[in-house]
Amino acid sequence: MEEDTKKEAIVNKGASFEQIGPGESERRKWLIACGATGGVAAVAAGIPFAVSMAPSEKAKSAGAPVEVDISTIPPGGVKTVEWRGKPVWIVRRTPEMLESLDSLDSKLADPKSVRKEYPTPDYAKNTHRSIKPEFFVTVGICSHLGCSPVSKFVKGPGSDMGNDWPGGFLCPCHGSTFDIAGRVYANKPAPDNLEVPRHMYLTDSKIIIGRDENGEA
Repeated sequence: MEEDTKKEAIVNKGASFEQIGPGESERRKWLIACGATGGVAAVAAGIPFAVSMAPSEKAKSAGAPVEVDISTIPPGGVKTVEWRGKPVWIVRRTPEMLESLDSLDSKLADPKSVRKEYPTPDYAKNTHRSIKPEFFVTVGICSHLGCSPVSKFVKGPGSDMGNDWPGGFLCPCHGSTFDIAGRVYANKPAPDNLEVPRHMYLTDSKIIIGRDENGEA
């Protein structure tokens, strides 16, 4: 009798385990499944983040030379492109815009572009600071504290720059003025002329900024 009681207890205990066991097992399976689903979701959520962290094509090419079609720039007009995160202006100068350059040397801080803060390429160490007089290529950032100058191409009384203003650029931050070749006037805060980046002509209507016959900048 006692033996039968022990067997019954064991059976009941076993039955109890069997009743609980499958439920526990199912719960564990559910938890594992949820964990797996959560893991997949976490990975899935991580993919866009990883993609967003990857460098964009624009970022990859930020330091690369930039080709520019200059045929669409009207006389007296400016085209702005980005190179290395900086604005680069291509100014198509008219003969009238160029005519005053030779007479300005005495008013300029560095008429021959010999200062070294922004070294000027040899092919731009001339009065018009360019390969071809018509097109002027320059970085649109003042050499003083990095402000961006504005164009003041209108000459004389209608310019709001004085009756003898020959046309050029004004830095609105601290008043530095530059001629139409980006040469800074004397006694101004800017320590150097506007930068002329390396560039070259690919055709008569296309230039590349950031590279010349000597290589890349």
